Amino acid sequence: MRISVIICSVGRPEAIESVLPFIARQTKQPSHVLIVVTKPEDLPPESALQYNLPIQVLYSPKGLTKQRNTGLDAIQNECDAVFFIDDDYLPAQDALEVLESGFSRFQDAAGLTGTPLADGINTEGVSVSEARKLIEAYEAKPRDTTAMAAQRKLVGLYGCNMAYRCSSIGAVRFDPRLPLYGWQEDTDFSYRLAGEKIRLGNLAGVHCGTKSGRETSGVLLGYSQIANPVYLMRKRSLPLQFGLTLMSKNVLANHGKILFPEPWINRKERAKGNWLAFFDVLRGRHDPERIFELGARRG
Repeated sequence: MRISVIICSVGRPEAIESVLPFIARQTKQPSHVLIVVTKPEDLPPESALQYNLPIQVLYSPKGLTKQRNTGLDAIQNECDAVFFIDDDYLPAQDALEVLESGFSRFQDAAGLTGTPLADGINTEGVSVSEARKLIEAYEAKPRDTTAMAAQRKLVGLYGCNMAYRCSSIGAVRFDPRLPLYGWQEDTDFSYRLAGEKIRLGNLAGVHCGTKSGRETSGVLLGYSQIANPVYLMRKRSLPLQFGLTLMSKNVLANHGKILFPEPWINRKERAKGNWLAFFDVLRGRHDPERIFELGARRG
């Protein structure tokens, strides 16, 4: 099976430099490695790209959905599956081997995602050195590379590590109306594909959750936490109950932790963004792309 890896990044050349060694050491080599950035300054020094890998650099307008679509358009007809990973997701060395096994074993699966050994997105983050130790400890244990389902019939896949059959993707693309970090773009894309979505118990890696460059404004993310699910529910690419539960969890977390927030999250700004989106929903003017207008007002 020809599996291509697509990595989208903006303003984090050090992240690209850190992830490539983990791609180069895969027991099954990728057919292509596409690095989709917005400008040359997003890339590490050329010496950091000198691996025995079929690396191709592509340029795209800024925005996760646009960058992922640029990668898809370039590669879809040249591979059997695409593996999207965040620039701060470090896969175990058998990740592509497990994906190949997974698509072979689960013939009706449109997409597969893994179970991170650690996820720094929910903490202050995991350093590359810490991630490497976790992965090495995992790899030192006896394990079966035969893909094992940990959860089936998912609504969507986890965007930091998700793979899809190209035959299932067809003409479907990520929604460009979900701008910048594209909150819930992974669920929207997954849900629109025919076929089962499965989490594999032995597709391992570490999502470092690097904070630099990830969130420029808590207000804009807070706005997206409401506006994006409402938009997706209205276009029926997000189940109603799933969307309402998602919004409720974020609103409760943002407001419940305002007085004692995590050091790496501005809960006050996120809560403000939530309320701006609620007011726009009531006035019928909510739109995921309104964060551009809000961002311009803020500076």
